[in-house]
Amino acid sequence: MTPDLEQLRDDLLASIQAATGLDAVEAVRVHALGKQGAITGLLKTLGGMSPEERQEQGPRIHGLREAVTAALVERKAVLERLALDARLASETLDMTLPVEGVPPGSVHPVSQVMDELAEIFADLGFAVATGPEIEDDWHNFTALNIPESHPARAMHDTFYLAGEHEPKMVLRTHTSPVQIRTMMAQKPPIRIIAPGRVYRSDWDATHTPMFHQIEGLVIDKGITLGHLKWTLETLLKAFFERDDIVLRLRPSYFPFTEPSAEVDVGFTIQNGKRVLGGSDGWMELLGSGMVHRKVIEACNLDPDEWQGFAFGVGVDRLAMLKYGMDDLRPFFESDLRWARHYGFSALDVPTLSAGVGA
Repeated sequence: MTPDLEQLRDDLLASIQAATGLDAVEAVRVHALGKQGAITGLLKTLGGMSPEERQEQGPRIHGLREAVTAALVERKAVLERLALDARLASETLDMTLPVEGVPPGSVHPVSQVMDELAEIFADLGFAVATGPEIEDDWHNFTALNIPESHPARAMHDTFYLAGEHEPKMVLRTHTSPVQIRTMMAQKPPIRIIAPGRVYRSDWDATHTPMFHQIEGLVIDKGITLGHLKWTLETLLKAFFERDDIVLRLRPSYFPFTEPSAEVDVGFTIQNGKRVLGGSDGWMELLGSGMVHRKVIEACNLDPDEWQGFAFGVGVDRLAMLKYGMDDLRPFFESDLRWARHYGFSALDVPTLSAGVGA
């Protein structure tokens, strides 16, 4: 190495060791390796040298650059460690200070209503049953007295799965297939609710492609419409926490029940708004009926021995009525402002644990 290169290396290494801060180290780096740096300038001279000179000076200049680069990295690490040690020595943590507030989460209204309904039905002796959301055609339609040519299939805007599936597969249009699976899997007496997500091709203020439903099923001996009406009255009085809930059952048609009934609930007008309770007017709320003989037979049960009733209601609709919501679509739009407004504190949610007799 020529005397000039040796002197340059000694000067740069001395400047690096003398640096007392990261800014000083950076200044040395720019002086040596920046665009206008001393070593950068030496590297640029290699192009104008003869092959013999380049062969001799090239390794020396590159060696100088590597030595300076290594010294810079080492010095920077030392200074960073010294800075951290000084910070740790000077900083203290006061354990008595209050922690910063963490934004709390909330319970979604649908989850809250699901819990309230399950609580009520548990008091009535119902178990919770679940099933797949992707169903075969037999469980979703045929076993429920809706054969291939039945016009009732047009009542459901069904999502069919693409492909050559055998049997046909659909996104379930109701939780009724859970009733079928339960009757096929266990012997009566049966008392279940079937909550869960269901799917239909629809979208407006009161309909969404995916929504939540809860259905009830009772199979036993000697079951009548009177048992159905009492169960629904008890359910709605406990859920809406009002004793003046009045029901009206209107004849209707569902292929899986006979006789079938639409259930209306009475309401009064208070401050210009509908409030459930009383009978100034009537609002359609849910569908119900006595389980059809053909449905019982499809589940390998004797309809002359076993009778039952079934009903179904939209969980989202119940949430809207109880908690004052006027549009179903925000339930599924993930708007945090809506969730904060209508959601329930996870540590202080409403409870119906006092029971249906309270």
